[in-house]
Amino acid sequence: MKPFLLSIIIPVYNEEGNILPLLERLLPIVKTLSYEIVFVEDGSKDRTFDIIKKEALHNPHIKLVSFLRNFGHQMALTAGYAHAKGDCVISMDADLQDPPEIILEMINKWQKGSKIVYAKRKERDVDSAFKKTTASLFYRFINFLSETPIPQEVGDFRLLDKEVVDFLNSLPEHSRFLRGLVAWGGFHAEYVYYNREKRFAGETHYPFSKMLNFALDGITTFSTKPLRIASYFGFVSATVGFLGILYALIGKIFQPTFFPHDWVTGWTGLFVGIMFMGGVQLITIGIIGEYISKIYKEVQSRPKYLIQEKINL
Repeated sequence: MKPFLLSIIIPVYNEEGNILPLLERLLPIVKTLSYEIVFVEDGSKDRTFDIIKKEALHNPHIKLVSFLRNFGHQMALTAGYAHAKGDCVISMDADLQDPPEIILEMINKWQKGSKIVYAKRKERDVDSAFKKTTASLFYRFINFLSETPIPQEVGDFRLLDKEVVDFLNSLPEHSRFLRGLVAWGGFHAEYVYYNREKRFAGETHYPFSKMLNFALDGITTFSTKPLRIASYFGFVSATVGFLGILYALIGKIFQPTFFPHDWVTGWTGLFVGIMFMGGVQLITIGIIGEYISKIYKEVQSRPKYLIQEKINL
């Protein structure tokens, strides 16, 4: 193999307790390689920026892109891919749940011809049962909706060939679900398996509300089937309503023959009908609204992120 440059992208947000332990484990692994470590600081409110800046001033291989404010994990990864110069690019989190020790194994797979090497979780006992269940349901649901399968039990810990990175950088959309976009390209992929570790320090930045927003962004960014499902809801509710009308007309016209008891219009049926129709309408409007919001953001064409400072770049 000819010499190559390895880029490692690490998006960080309020990770002051994880930066130095991460570098202590990461640097001995990559020190024999030609490498760069690109931290993308996503508007942290703690000392994350100061710690990385100090390390970068002592080690020119450590580079820093600092956002003006918080733009989110996917935008931080997008900025990392835009600034990475490597022949292969590894993205990973700073909380040490992604073990740096498998990086060499990932590189070995890449050298054998794989354009994408996913780090797949073999065991994730450190995660709660709720998180494991909701993650499994999310990937099952999005794969049901999408024409392009997205690998399960993988996150953003992966290796991409420069060709794949150039492809991602060429995509113009602002709403970016990178796990889906990487799979959508159809590049040859391999897997490296690992056991997920506990978060070293700090608290997770993905509580349930953010996980739900991430799932909605992934589904609406990567599939148009929810719009078709909304149409199906409309047809089903219209059919139910039409059958209800027929039932009411038949009951009224043929009451003496088929309905010997007095015909009394019940409030229960009316209440259920109104609630059903109202629920279907609100779901449909909500689905359409999600897609309209995506169109709105694309039409605005605002920058994906704003950079405050760069170091060693």
